[in-house]
Amino acid sequence: MFITSLYNLKGGVGKTASCVNFAHMAARDGYKVLLWDLDPQGAASFYYNAQPKEKVTAKKIIEHTLDLEEAIMATPYEGLDIIPADLSARKLDLLLDDKSSKKQIRNLLKTVADTYDFVFIDCPPGFSSLADNIFFASDAVLMPVIPTTLSIRTYEIVKHYFEEKGDVEKLMCFFTMVDIRKNMHKDVMLQLHKDKRFFEYYIPYLSDVEKMGVHHAPLEAFAPSSYAATCYRALWNEIKEGVLE
Repeated sequence: MFITSLYNLKGGVGKTASCVNFAHMAARDGYKVLLWDLDPQGAASFYYNAQPKEKVTAKKIIEHTLDLEEAIMATPYEGLDIIPADLSARKLDLLLDDKSSKKQIRNLLKTVADTYDFVFIDCPPGFSSLADNIFFASDAVLMPVIPTTLSIRTYEIVKHYFEEKGDVEKLMCFFTMVDIRKNMHKDVMLQLHKDKRFFEYYIPYLSDVEKMGVHHAPLEAFAPSSYAATCYRALWNEIKEGVLE
């Protein structure tokens, strides 16, 4: 089982849209996939039109008063299951404080290791005890980056954070919301590609990505021949080769 988390220090960078599309594409490739939405905003759950089961909360899972398997729900897509977000996720840092083991998320996922090939975790923005737990559990942390000047600073902060923990090899980045007509975008991409942490393929700023919320679906489900779906497919294939090689 390969655990991949989608993360950025800030929101609004295409993190959730990427998580939703990668999970769906992995399932279409024939893998058995679980998406765990741990962002209290619940955007990944919204895209899949998924609501948590009654009395099922992330808090109960972390407290071990509910088995992880009981929270899993099927999606309309073959091979793809989801654990929807709920508002209790906003309080998980109180349970996963600095004194707690950073192995809790990993240990919980071990219980489904024989069931799934890929687990995708939609991680909340910011540094937190929950984020540290997710990072520890992850085999790869995928970070979407908008190619702007401030993004260089954000990327450097996150990279330094992983370097201090000795996990920088887990950090793999890609560009989103790219407008190749802008010199700034081209310059930032050129600069950051030198760091060898970025995949070559990127996601342009495209309206079809925004329409995922209208359709409550990943791109290949409602616009399979669109340029947006083509870009995500190319990026996913590159990521898949990178993490499974």
